[in-house]
Amino acid sequence: MGLFSFFTKEKKEVLDKGLEKTRTSVFSRISKAIIGKSKVDDEVLDNLEEILVTSDVGVETTLKIIDRIQKRVSRDKFLGTGELNGILREEIAALLSEHESGQFEGFDFPKRDFPYVIMVVGVNGVGKTTTIGKLAYNFSKAGKKVLLGAADTFRAAAIEQLGIWADRAGVEIIRQDMGSDPAAVAYDTVKSAISRGSDVVIIDTAGRLHNKTNLMNELGKIRKVMQKIMPDAPHEVLLVLDASTGQNAIEQAKQFTAVTEVTALALTKLDGTAKGGVVIGISDQFKIPVRYIGLGEKIGDLQVFDRNEFVDSLFS
Repeated sequence: MGLFSFFTKEKKEVLDKGLEKTRTSVFSRISKAIIGKSKVDDEVLDNLEEILVTSDVGVETTLKIIDRIQKRVSRDKFLGTGELNGILREEIAALLSEHESGQFEGFDFPKRDFPYVIMVVGVNGVGKTTTIGKLAYNFSKAGKKVLLGAADTFRAAAIEQLGIWADRAGVEIIRQDMGSDPAAVAYDTVKSAISRGSDVVIIDTAGRLHNKTNLMNELGKIRKVMQKIMPDAPHEVLLVLDASTGQNAIEQAKQFTAVTEVTALALTKLDGTAKGGVVIGISDQFKIPVRYIGLGEKIGDLQVFDRNEFVDSLFS
C-alpha cells in the first residue's frame, strides 16, 4: 500500500507542476475578474467567458460552460463569487466525463488472446515519436510485451528516432528501409506480434498533411492490411496533438478526424504552455476521449488522463 501511495503522490506532483503555467494564467485572471464582486452577475460571466475563450478552451465549449453556470445562477439568485471556482470545477469535470474512454484504465490490463493494436497518427513535430516511446516504456514497465512498428517510412529520421526510443524503452521494433510500403511494415509488425506473443503493438504512421487524399488512402491501407491478420485491428487510433499550439491543435484534430476514425487523443507538451485549456475544448468539440497527457521530457512523463486529477490540479 505504501508503494502505491508513493507513486500516486509522485504522479500528482508531476501533474501539478505540468499544469502550473495554465493554472497561473487562467485562474489568477478569474480571481482578478471577481474582485469587488459579491455575487455572480452578467459582468462576472462575461469576464469568465472572455478568460476561457482566450485560454484556448474554445468558443463553442466556453459557451456551453457559461450556459451551465447561468442555469445554476438562475436556480440560486444569491450565488456568491466565492462559489464560482467550485461550480466551474464541477462543470468542467462533468463536461470531460461525457467523453471518457471506454478502454482499459492505466497501462496494465488483463491478458488478451491477441495483441492490443494502437495506430498512432499526427503531424510531424507534435511529439508523436516521443509519445510512442513513452507509451512503450509505460506498457513495458507494467509487465507487457511491446512491439513497435516503424510505418512512417516517408522520413529516414522517423525510423531512426523510433529505433532510439525502442532502445530506451527496452522493447523490440519492426522496421524496413525508408520508402518501403508503410502497410507492409504494419502487416509484418502485427504478424510478428502474434507469433511472439506480444501484448501491445504500437504502429507509427507518416505525419504529413499536405495531401489529405494520399494520407487517407495510406491510413486506410494500413488498417486494411492489419485486418487481414486481425479483423478488429487497430483497437485504438491515437491522435497526438501539441497542446502548446492551442487553436492550431484543434485545426489538426479537424483534419485528422476528417480522414480517419480517431478513437483517442494524446495531448503533449502541457508542461511548457499556459494553453492547457485546449484539453477541455478538444475533448468536447470532437467527442473523443483524451487518453494520455505529456508533462515533460523524461521517459516516464506521460500519464493516463484522469479528468478528476486534471481538474483538481487546475484548481488547486
